[in-house]
Amino acid sequence: MFEVVIGLEVHVQLNTKTKLFCSCPTSFNHKQNTNTCPTCLALPGALPVFNKEVLHKAIMFGTAIDATVNKTSYFDRKSYFYPDSPSAYQITQLYTPVVEHGKLRIDFENGSHKIIRINRAHIEADAGKNIHEGDISKVDLNRAGTPLLEIVSEPDMRSAEEAVLYLKKLHAIVRYLDISDANMQEGSFRVDVNVSIRPKGDEKLYTRVEIKNINSFRFIQKAIELEVARQVEAWEDGTYKDEIVQETRLFDQTKQETRSMRGKEEAADYRYFPEPDLLKAVISDEMMALYSKIPELPDEKMERFIKEYGMSEYNASVITSSVEMAKYFEDMMDEGISAKNATTWLTVELQGRLKGDMNITNTHVDAKKLGLLVKRIEDGTISGKAAKEVLDKLVEENLDVDGVIDALGLKQVSDTGALEAICDEIINANQEKVAEYRGGKDKLFGFFVGQAMKASKGSANPQTINEILKAKLG
Repeated sequence: MFEVVIGLEVHVQLNTKTKLFCSCPTSFNHKQNTNTCPTCLALPGALPVFNKEVLHKAIMFGTAIDATVNKTSYFDRKSYFYPDSPSAYQITQLYTPVVEHGKLRIDFENGSHKIIRINRAHIEADAGKNIHEGDISKVDLNRAGTPLLEIVSEPDMRSAEEAVLYLKKLHAIVRYLDISDANMQEGSFRVDVNVSIRPKGDEKLYTRVEIKNINSFRFIQKAIELEVARQVEAWEDGTYKDEIVQETRLFDQTKQETRSMRGKEEAADYRYFPEPDLLKAVISDEMMALYSKIPELPDEKMERFIKEYGMSEYNASVITSSVEMAKYFEDMMDEGISAKNATTWLTVELQGRLKGDMNITNTHVDAKKLGLLVKRIEDGTISGKAAKEVLDKLVEENLDVDGVIDALGLKQVSDTGALEAICDEIINANQEKVAEYRGGKDKLFGFFVGQAMKASKGSANPQTINEILKAKLG
């Protein structure tokens, strides 16, 4: 039996307005090579000027993961030669990063937890982007110099599931802090996975393989599973030392395999040395006090929801899994509805109707609408069944809740006089069943309720019908 050892490196693109060392905008999707200047193009004589906002965001992140935030950190040069790096080096932090020794808790469905240690989070400049079109490769340097926070975990994860849980929690934290949009498709949350295996009980770390730049949680899980299977097969076949080498691999989602990209460099290959064009980054006491005040994070919000709303731990974890979901839920609760119904209608009914690219941020059904719909169930205006019809319509078109209820004729009848007349008709037409019910056949009560609802064409308030029939049948 083998044990899997996984460590993760996550590059988080920080959402500053300008780049790390110049005033070029960081906007995504602009015309290629337009957001550039002599500094990010590494033209001779251009010098970097550090963007202090990056330091502010790093302090927030360090606080969020209960890490050491170094009051003084330094920049280093990492030399490498790729077309998307015009300077032939990257400015990063190797020896003294801004954030060290943090931790992050992951939560399993069975209610158990695990702490994953975070070795460091350091500031560095992003490279440009290579664009491959057939036999031609182009370089877009709009991204060159964009500020990154590279977050490096310890090799504490033992399965693809743990890795994905860690990444989802990390993704949620940077979104809650609003330090990055963390859009995986646009490359602002990029993941490198380091995978190795070892016999169970062995403490030694064996050859690790890096899988580079995977852009979805689902693909990350699949890539890890495929790489683990490859390494286990090589070990069992006796070819481990020949086949499993320290290298960088790519995940091919079409062929469902990882394949070799290049040999993995060691630190010595990058020829690190202190960055001569930048001073040390110093965090003052005032900066630390100001930027270590952070918003409520997923774990804290989850605990509050459990206490405040009596939620199960599982439901609270689902609701707080993203900042958008948590805000949507809290906005629903402003309508004065029950947490239980709000949770069901958000996580089951609405989410079940959002297909393709639709999500809670771009649907016609905002939190106020869904909250009002739940309120209409709770105040007896419509039944739960009718509310599902209303929600179907609201998802399709940008309509008003009460307008749809009226247009579809779904409002429940709660007028006691009208419902008493319906109940009298049902009782008078079924005297034999009335006698049986009064003789002890309690299950027949459902028959009378069903007949009354049928006679009202489903518009009667079931609770009112129940009360009237109980009184009349004795």
